[in-house]
Amino acid sequence: MQTNATTDPLQPRQLRVNDRAPDFSARTTRGQKRLSDYRGRWVVLFSHPADFTPVCTSEFVALARRQAEFAALDCELMALSIDSLYSHLAWVKDIHDRFGVKVEFPVIEDPSMVIGQAFGMLDPASPDSATVRATFVIDPQGVIRAISWYPMNVGRSVEELLRLIKALQAADREGASTPEGWTEGRPMLEAAPVDLDGALAGGEAWYYRELRK
Repeated sequence: MQTNATTDPLQPRQLRVNDRAPDFSARTTRGQKRLSDYRGRWVVLFSHPADFTPVCTSEFVALARRQAEFAALDCELMALSIDSLYSHLAWVKDIHDRFGVKVEFPVIEDPSMVIGQAFGMLDPASPDSATVRATFVIDPQGVIRAISWYPMNVGRSVEELLRLIKALQAADREGASTPEGWTEGRPMLEAAPVDLDGALAGGEAWYYRELRK
């Protein structure tokens, strides 16, 4: 059976943080794309169960309007839906006509659901694509650094997605951690010591120390 997406090959399994993202090549609204072509940049791969759905449309509009903010973080957006390329083109054209927004990021077709299955978004025996509502943040080395899942009736937060990418990049850059709700300019956290001397050093709580520069 022919598919419009080719893989290396893709094997269905539940992916976890720090797994390497499965590579694939597929037709998109921006031409043929291979995930590994994005090595050296961050990638946000986000999936949808179908075109012309209300929640997904709101996400496309919001993400397209703020794509420049992702680009400033050296981060590419890639959308995935099980519908065909021609359905994708009709959808993004309608978004442009109705909302005045041009969707510049590629929308991947996955009619055989081979990519969705490889990323663990649905079981090979699933009767439909209702579970294809996942977001994968992939680092420049092709490693999955964060995964989030959403039901069909709750939209993603673009603000939180941008915050997440900034936090991941800052944590890598500083070799530190980010506390709850961290945003740029706020203190980061040192790694907790793993021996008694480290725990006794300093007068602060040994397991919670703000990073000092």
